[in-house]
Amino acid sequence: MPDDRGPFLAWQWSRYPPTHRDRRNLLVHALTVPVFQAGTVALVTAPFVSGWLALAGAVAIAAVMGVQGRTHRLERLPPSPFRGPGDVVARFFAEQWVTFPRYVASGEFGRAWRGEAPSAV
Repeated sequence: MPDDRGPFLAWQWSRYPPTHRDRRNLLVHALTVPVFQAGTVALVTAPFVSGWLALAGAVAIAAVMGVQGRTHRLERLPPSPFRGPGDVVARFFAEQWVTFPRYVASGEFGRAWRGEAPSAV
């Protein structure tokens, strides 16, 4: 099935600033994105280090997904519905590793925190 959203990362970025405006959600993202990234690294390195590391990584990733999912409910504009399990995984990993860091680096996080309108992204 072709993806009518267009290029995935461009689509995700176009939807990101309007759906990330609530300060509580922003704070949760700022605190949990590094936890998700550490969990991902733990999963990848676990076969070379310890099986317990895989468990810790999986728990970290699941916890972040749960917390961020709850705080997304605080947003006026909800994220687009997921299209299935593969979409959940793709969108979540892209958000944590690409889109949220870009959101911070672009200044959009600061604008949202200050209550300013998003720039033309």
